[in-house]
Amino acid sequence: MSLPLLSEVDAEDLLRCICFKTGPPRRIGVELEWLVHDLRDPRVPLSESRIAQAHAAVRALPLAAALTFEPGGQLELSSLPATSLSECIGSVSADLDAVRGVLRGQGLVLTGLGQDPWHPPRRLLHEPRYDAMEACLDRSGPAGRAMMCGSASIQVCLDAGNEEPGPLGYGRRWRLAHLLGAVLVAAFANSPLRQRRRTGWLSTRQSQWADLDPVRSLAPALGAEPRDTWAAHVLDAPVMCIRDDNGPWTTPEDLTFRTWVRTGLPRPPTREDLDYHMSTLFPPVRPRGHLELRMIDAQSGEDGWIVPLAVTTALFDDPAAAETVYRAVKPLAEIAGPCQAPRNPLWTNAARSGLADPELRAVAAVCFDAALDALPRMGASTAVQNAVAAFTSRYVDRGRCPADDLLEAGLGPALPPAQRIDHRKDIRP
Repeated sequence: MSLPLLSEVDAEDLLRCICFKTGPPRRIGVELEWLVHDLRDPRVPLSESRIAQAHAAVRALPLAAALTFEPGGQLELSSLPATSLSECIGSVSADLDAVRGVLRGQGLVLTGLGQDPWHPPRRLLHEPRYDAMEACLDRSGPAGRAMMCGSASIQVCLDAGNEEPGPLGYGRRWRLAHLLGAVLVAAFANSPLRQRRRTGWLSTRQSQWADLDPVRSLAPALGAEPRDTWAAHVLDAPVMCIRDDNGPWTTPEDLTFRTWVRTGLPRPPTREDLDYHMSTLFPPVRPRGHLELRMIDAQSGEDGWIVPLAVTTALFDDPAAAETVYRAVKPLAEIAGPCQAPRNPLWTNAARSGLADPELRAVAAVCFDAALDALPRMGASTAVQNAVAAFTSRYVDRGRCPADDLLEAGLGPALPPAQRIDHRKDIRP
């Protein structure tokens, strides 16, 4: 049965309808990417067979979260939508405990870093999607392979927001995400090393996203109505590949989705093609009905991921915190200038300097204080509140970020340990 074809008007209408689904913020989710390393010495390269055996063992687990693997062997858990921060943390933590137990039995460990500091990028998954992605991104340089095969992140997923204006309105949350996003890059920067060398960036991962592709990793221009700008951005973005069930996927050059719809060549696109095209765009904030914040480096320690999840959720979903933080980040728009994230001066400063940048440090202090005020109102456990307070004291108050610890520790077999959050014993529904 053939799928219905798209007109340009159909595509625009679909994008406006499906990417910002409004209503009171009620659900949160998180997508956690992890590097997989040897348990005793992460500098030891893993064979493809060892990685394949580990993947097979983890796939056999009955997990609540969706389990996927990235091209370089990174493991990703994508939580189900949760109705509270505590529910999200509890569910993902249980899955992580199970995954870690299986990997430990095979002499492996999950490592939370934004970029693999030891190993060069090596693609282990050979599927049509990744073959096409590699061919497409290689046109712009090596950043694509480094991103595909050696990076890991924490992606926080939040409802788009209310239809009406105000601190929880979807237009406000969209703009907040692109200004606060730079603060989150700076505060949680955790990737200053690549292939055993300092890169000059505290978030090497974020610098690679900025270099990925002339258009694919850019945010749309801010200022106009978000639905309109996002729809135009998607249609005017280059098509990464044209899928073919009967042969290799082609990777056209300079073919936008709008041109594909208008010409119908090399074959007319379908709704499924539009959905797939959106999955090949990697802006720092991606609207998928909800908002997917994609700019946070993976964090060290078993529970390091909980702090960015808790802080980000509090700053978006607590109305008082959202209002406070929006006022604090608005002046950052002058630093950003007219260029789109993540290629403007604001985001570049965040990735290069972290909280050593004085403007970002000052705003981060306001943001973390607002999060600490909001977390009790959101029912966060005492352990989670204490973890955010400890991170604030250790890093934000001192103008530091986790990358500074890595630089001080060097490239030994053990990375600096992060504080364990014993949240499993203190979670309120």
